[in-house]
Amino acid sequence: MEVSVPPTHVTGALERPKTLPPDPRTEFAVIDPARYSSKSLFLSSLNKELRVRAPAQREVLLFVHGYNMTTSDAILQVGQFVEDSGFEGVPVLFTWASAGRTSRYVYDLNSALVARPLLIDASELLSKSIATKYHIFAHSMGSFLTMEAIVDVAQKNQFNRTGRLQNVVLASPDIDIDLFRSQMGQINTTFDRFFVLLSKDDSALRAARQIAGGVPRVGAADAEELSTLGVNAIDLSKVQDSRTGSHSKFAGSPEVVQLIGRALNNAPSYGSRRQTALEEVIGDLPVRVVTARN
Repeated sequence: MEVSVPPTHVTGALERPKTLPPDPRTEFAVIDPARYSSKSLFLSSLNKELRVRAPAQREVLLFVHGYNMTTSDAILQVGQFVEDSGFEGVPVLFTWASAGRTSRYVYDLNSALVARPLLIDASELLSKSIATKYHIFAHSMGSFLTMEAIVDVAQKNQFNRTGRLQNVVLASPDIDIDLFRSQMGQINTTFDRFFVLLSKDDSALRAARQIAGGVPRVGAADAEELSTLGVNAIDLSKVQDSRTGSHSKFAGSPEVVQLIGRALNNAPSYGSRRQTALEEVIGDLPVRVVTARN
């Protein structure tokens, strides 16, 4: 489907429709959604989108949304993120059955687990495309779903078997820190491009921690501690200009969303071992980076 961006759009903001139908002059809108009757038709459409891009831009961003997010809201969020980040490849949204209510946290947690084998299936389908590289970008509880799926395939020695996966980015991950330590230990891979975007002032993760009996969430954990688990931690705690709140700084901060776009667009090509150093694109942003230490 296509997401139209209003001409009045402000970088970092998501101008959601206040009523239906949306007003495309001032609000994001979904245009001409298509439904595919088979995986092969979806794959054909994806390859068509990839072919219109230069070979260096034939990349896929698999986006996994988080808790309390309806499908329509997730589509608009991806549209805003792609618009503001300047991502040059093809975005693909994996949506799962969130209840879309703040009071249904446990329901969403179970729905994420139910979706685990389907996320694996979706990843397998994308690996059959002509894309030269892939990125996984997961937000909030979507990071929990993503990590559970990665553990599953890693236990079967199938994680990144094509070698085309470039980055796994977990934005504000709503994962129990002890569970995350176990997950990273079970992956047992040389893949070293796991990134965690965290913020100590994340109000949504503060509430999730209370629900979880006081256990810290990865998205609000200590960057140094995370680096010992094999991830590159990016601390956004000092970023205060997010237009979508403390839990979505990846999309709500104009500078951060553009930083992420530059990092994704400058990822190494298939077969290359060069990694884009985060320091090359961060510049003067109030962002602290702690690289993986194991």
